[in-house]
Amino acid sequence: MFVPPTDLVAVLSEDPTARGIATLINREIRGGRLEPGDRLPTVRSLAASLAISPTTVHDAWRLLARSGTIDPRGRSGTFVRTPGRPSGHQRYSTVVSDGATPLDLATGVPDADLLPDVRQALAQVSRRTLTTTYLDQPILAPLEELLAESWPFVPERLTIVDGALDALDRVCEVVVRLGDRVLLEEPGFPPLFDLIEQLGGVPVGVTVDDEGIVPAALRQALGVHPVALVLQPRAENPFGSSMTPRRHRELASIVEQSDLLVIEDDHSGDIAWAPLLSLGTRLPHRTVHIRSFSKSHGPDLRLAAIGGAAPIVDEVVERRRLGPGWSSRLLQAVLVEMLRDSRTKETVAAARREYHHRRTVLAGALADRHVTTHGVDGINLWVDVADEHTAQLLLQVAGVGAAPGAPFWLGAPDGTGNLRVTLSLGAERLEWLADTLARAARR
Repeated sequence: MFVPPTDLVAVLSEDPTARGIATLINREIRGGRLEPGDRLPTVRSLAASLAISPTTVHDAWRLLARSGTIDPRGRSGTFVRTPGRPSGHQRYSTVVSDGATPLDLATGVPDADLLPDVRQALAQVSRRTLTTTYLDQPILAPLEELLAESWPFVPERLTIVDGALDALDRVCEVVVRLGDRVLLEEPGFPPLFDLIEQLGGVPVGVTVDDEGIVPAALRQALGVHPVALVLQPRAENPFGSSMTPRRHRELASIVEQSDLLVIEDDHSGDIAWAPLLSLGTRLPHRTVHIRSFSKSHGPDLRLAAIGGAAPIVDEVVERRRLGPGWSSRLLQAVLVEMLRDSRTKETVAAARREYHHRRTVLAGALADRHVTTHGVDGINLWVDVADEHTAQLLLQVAGVGAAPGAPFWLGAPDGTGNLRVTLSLGAERLEWLADTLARAARR
């Protein structure tokens, strides 16, 4: 059922502020005059009927979406949420396996055997008191200093949060309003697709190849007037792209002609094989760079840094004061010790070499078996298969779990299906894995 703007104008004109509109919509839902599944008017049509700014309606819809009252579905429209219905498409839940296979290569989690030992760092900080007041800065000064020294450009602000996805959530919450177009890599990261849709934004895919986002695809996508571009500058998940200097120049030149905010997710950090190239070197005032330490130093650290454009980072910090306030200063101190420790540096460098070796060996072995793979970097390998469902079933019979490719696409992919295989298997078993994957891929 579509609810025309004229049916709501009389009610909503009582208090045509963002909070007033959100409150009145809630009242209409509780009173049964708006029912689950009812389609709400568009932002522009309601703003025109109320003679107010579309931004005000954007903010009202955003409040309702964040409270779970309405369900934004991109181009399909915005609906009163049905009780019990997930507020997003939850692509992510279809990526990871249930762990029932003996060899689970679906998760994207780093190989525990390649992670640094945290025991010495924990011992160094175990007796420290690191919080003197709840109004302390959210990032420890030594960590901020270390990050600033290694940041790919001079950041206007730096802070620390609980992992890369938390960073993306908090930055996108500041940037994305209901109906905003956001450019995302395709194939790309399923939780990010879900996140943008839950914020009420419209994800728009831009194609990637081995060098990163394809310039022609980016240029064409600017035609939908997006507010932001989210990209992984290296070790793109799942495709394995890493931006080359040539591609960096091409993309920077295109972005410079727009008013896009660039959000960079360097999720692999120091275990990525390619050097880090950031658009922030050309656009420092319009770039927010995220660096995660989960894959390089340990998922249980749950730490990622956000650095770049001051207005965005400052708003993230202020909004966070109303929630967790800061990320564990104890874990931040552990990370400081690890970043300074020579043995940890050697372990991370060895992991970087090992992942690159595994990728090279497995991709080469699959090529010998006439199976196509993509990408050049990262802890995952993107594999072409004749049929995803059949390939997964055959791998499960062989005791191997792999992620299906479909959730990594916003739309229906052309051509063959895909699997994402995490390189968490020792080099001595890669030939066996190549045989197993090849049999599944060709069926």
